[in-house]
Amino acid sequence: MYKNITISGKIAVGTTTLFENLKKQLSPQGWKFRSTGQIIREITKENISPSADLAEDNIHRMLEKKTQKLLENETHWVIEGWLAGYTAKNNSKVLKVLLVCSDENLRIKRFAQRENLSFDQAKKEIETRESKNLAVWQRLYNTTDFWNEKIYNLIIDTSKHNAQETLNLVLNKLTQL
Repeated sequence: MYKNITISGKIAVGTTTLFENLKKQLSPQGWKFRSTGQIIREITKENISPSADLAEDNIHRMLEKKTQKLLENETHWVIEGWLAGYTAKNNSKVLKVLLVCSDENLRIKRFAQRENLSFDQAKKEIETRESKNLAVWQRLYNTTDFWNEKIYNLIIDTSKHNAQETLNLVLNKLTQL
C-alpha cells in the first residue's frame, strides 16, 4: 500500500492539473499537498535572501533532502514536481506517477495557451527551460534519465487520457494492494 504520491513530468504534460484534481478528491481524506516549487520557496525564505539564484546547487540539494525526508517520515502527502518521482525512486511506499505527452505539438499548444504565447514562442521557451534545468540536474546527479519509466509505478500519456481519466488511473492504482 502506498503512503504518499509523487507526480512528475515535463512542462505542459498535466502535472498541475492532476495535482489539483487529486487535491479536490483526497483532501477530505486527510491528504496534504505540496509542489516542489512551494518547497523551494520555503527553503529560500528560511535560508537565503529573496534575490538568491534558485538554480544554485545547494537549493536543489536542500529540496531533495526535504522531499525525501517528508516522503520517508510522513504519510498522505502528494508532491508534484519535475523530479519528485526521481527523488523518491528508492522508496517503495511512494506511488510514483509520471505524466508524459507523446504528442509534442499538443504539449507546445498547451503551454502556448497557458502562457499566452505563439506556438513558436512556446516551443522556444520549453526548449530553453528544459535544457537549462537538465544541465543543472545533470551536473548534480550525473544523469539525465530523470523520467526513466523503470522508476515509476504508473506512466500516463496525457495525449491519450483526459484529466478525469488521468485522475481515475491514479486513484485506481492508489487503491490497489
